[in-house]
Amino acid sequence: MIDFRSDTVTKPSKEMKDAMFAAPVGDDVFSEDPSINELQQFAANMFGMEDAIYCSSGTQTNQIAINIHARPGGEVITHEESHIYKYEGGGIAKNTGASVRLIRGNRGRLTLQDVEKWINPDDIHLPVTQLVSLEDTSNRGGGAIYDFEEIKRISAFCRKNKMPIHLDGARLMNAMVENKIDLKEYASQFDSISLCLSKGLGAPVGSLLIGTKDFIKQSRRVRKVFGGGMRQAGIIAAGGLYALKNNIYRLAEDHQHAKALEATLNELTWVESVLEVETNIVVVNLKDASKRDAIISEFERNGIKIVAFGPAMLRFVTHLDISSADIDQTISILKKIKV
Repeated sequence: MIDFRSDTVTKPSKEMKDAMFAAPVGDDVFSEDPSINELQQFAANMFGMEDAIYCSSGTQTNQIAINIHARPGGEVITHEESHIYKYEGGGIAKNTGASVRLIRGNRGRLTLQDVEKWINPDDIHLPVTQLVSLEDTSNRGGGAIYDFEEIKRISAFCRKNKMPIHLDGARLMNAMVENKIDLKEYASQFDSISLCLSKGLGAPVGSLLIGTKDFIKQSRRVRKVFGGGMRQAGIIAAGGLYALKNNIYRLAEDHQHAKALEATLNELTWVESVLEVETNIVVVNLKDASKRDAIISEFERNGIKIVAFGPAMLRFVTHLDISSADIDQTISILKKIKV
C-alpha cells in the first residue's frame, strides 16, 4: 500500500535504526540519559535557545507549554482549526483549566489584527488573555506556511503586552525548507516551540519542547505530573537526533511530490478544487460530498491509503516513505478513477 494518510506513518531507515541500537542510555528522570541529553542540547543550539526537553508526543509538548504559560480561568488565543484545540482531546480545558478564544483566520493562520481584536479588556466578566499560540505549518490549512513578517508583528505585540507566544511547530521544518529563514532568527520570536520528530523528519517517537532554562525546568515538573517521565529512552531519542542531522533538507522532495499530485488532481472531473500546495499536505475539495467514502474505498482497492478531512474533503500527505515511483503510480491511478 502507498500510504498517504499522514507523515506519522513513516518507518525508521536502516541507518536510523543502527543509530538507535547503538545509543548509550541512562535514566532520563535523573537527566542521566546521554542520548536524550545530546538530542536536547543539539536542538536547543539549532534554534538558538537555552534548553529543550524530549517528550513522547507533540500533544504532550503543546500541553506542557500551555500549562506553564496559562492559568486556570485564563484564555488562550488560537486559530479555530489549530491542533492544540481540535486534536488534543480538550487538553487545554482538562489540563490547564483555561478557556480558548478561537479565531477564524486564513488557512490556519492568524494576523496581528486578529490577535489585537481579541485581547480582552480588564473586565471582571471576561477571562484574562494569557497566551497566543500559532501553528506553522498549519495542518488544517493544508500545510500552509506563515508569513514571517506577520509572525514578527504578532510577536512584537505579545512582548509589548508581556504575553507569552507559543509555536506548535509540528511541521516547522517543512516551513523552514521552503522559506529559508534563519532558524535562530525565526525561533527568537517565540517563548516556546514544540517540534515533532515523528512526522516528516521520520523518527519513530517523540517531540521536543524548546525554550529558556527556567521554562524547561518548569516543563520537567509538568511532564512528570502528566506521566511523561521516561527512563532509558535514549534508544528512541537517538532516532530523533539522526532525523535532525539527516532528514531536514530532504523534505523538499516531499513538497515536490505533493505539487505533482496537486497538478493531476486539479485536472480531475470529480475534484472541485485543491488548496494551493505549499509543503507536503494536499487537501482536495470534492464536487460531490456523498461520494467521499466511495472515493476513499476506490483508492484502497487500488493500493492507496488516504483519509477524509471533512464532509467533502480528502487529504494526501507525502513523506520519506513515498518515492517518486510511488507518486508516478498514484498519478496513473488518479487518472483512471471514475466516480
